[in-house]
Amino acid sequence: MSPQKALLTAAALLTAANAREITFPPVSGVQQPVGASYGNGVGNMGFGFGDDPLDLSNSQFAGLTTYANLPYVHCLANTTATGGEVESYDIAILGAPFDTGVTARPGARYGPIGIRQGSRRIGPFAYNIYTGKNAFSTLKVVDCGDAPLTVLDNTIALAQLDKAHRVVSARKADSDVASVPRIITLGGDHTTTLSALRSTVDHWGAVSVIHFDSHIDTWDPKVLGGGVSHYAGVNHGTFLHLAHEEGLLLNSSIHAGIRAPVGNKHYDLRHDKACGFDIIKARDIDRFGTQKIIDHLLERTNGTSVYISVDIDVLDPAFAPATGTAEVGGWSTRELLTILDGLSGIHIIGGDVVEVAPIYDNPGETTTLAAAEVVHSLIQLMADTPVKPTKN
Repeated sequence: MSPQKALLTAAALLTAANAREITFPPVSGVQQPVGASYGNGVGNMGFGFGDDPLDLSNSQFAGLTTYANLPYVHCLANTTATGGEVESYDIAILGAPFDTGVTARPGARYGPIGIRQGSRRIGPFAYNIYTGKNAFSTLKVVDCGDAPLTVLDNTIALAQLDKAHRVVSARKADSDVASVPRIITLGGDHTTTLSALRSTVDHWGAVSVIHFDSHIDTWDPKVLGGGVSHYAGVNHGTFLHLAHEEGLLLNSSIHAGIRAPVGNKHYDLRHDKACGFDIIKARDIDRFGTQKIIDHLLERTNGTSVYISVDIDVLDPAFAPATGTAEVGGWSTRELLTILDGLSGIHIIGGDVVEVAPIYDNPGETTTLAAAEVVHSLIQLMADTPVKPTKN
């Protein structure tokens, strides 16, 4: 070895011997660093992790995928058998992986996992740039996972979902404001809303439904499916008729974003009105703007308990291609979110986002990202207005 090479080798060894870990200055206790882990739950907004820069307890992209990285709670646990207790919560996220009530493309049974995937960048550290609010700062929100539903028999599957809603909604709320929690369902096709409404009536009685959709979904089962069999008459286009028939709806309900054709222009619309619904059509937003839409929804449901159901096909396929029965000419994601934010103060007792079929989405996850943000808006509406049950 030449003297020059020997000198360079000695210098490299000396440098390695004196090497040390780089020490960064402490992280501010006020501002969370981008990319850091963060905690979940009320009272833990993820600040001050500078004391433990290698914290492994939470991450946006690691571990089990829950909605908005929320804690998982086994809300359906059989406490009678185990003798234990289920952790209390104020808002429950419940998946309903069911899509055998569709009349077009299937795939919404994968909606719950798709929406959760789309929510990975949502978390309890975030404040809305438009409203300045944090949806997770006042109430305890958890993800209960999915209801276990058979894929072989719709009647049994919907009975299972009915029971899941009864169990989850009967748990003790975490806050002192209300005695029972509220549920946001991740669909699943729109048939799953019927189970949610059957649950809410036990605590709040009949409700007004704000139904964001491109289709009216109040078709008489004799017209849609029921002509084949009673079994076939329970589907994603008849569930609101069935809810009305069961006394779950008030006559102050309303559709928003409707644009799909009806089979009989006289009977279908008369029947829809008889089921308690008014209609805001998709193109009404061009004439009146979002504020008039908001005003109409608030006026229609004023003084009532409200359930908000969002079929993702209320959005134009440009914004939500991954759905079973897409209809062109719908609203944009921004318009829908503006309308939802404008409903702040409404007495929302439950909600859902349905008909998300991820298999039809694009690599950018356009639909699941939109659906996840709609769920976020529903959580904010619930946080804005805690609602006590009107029934024991």
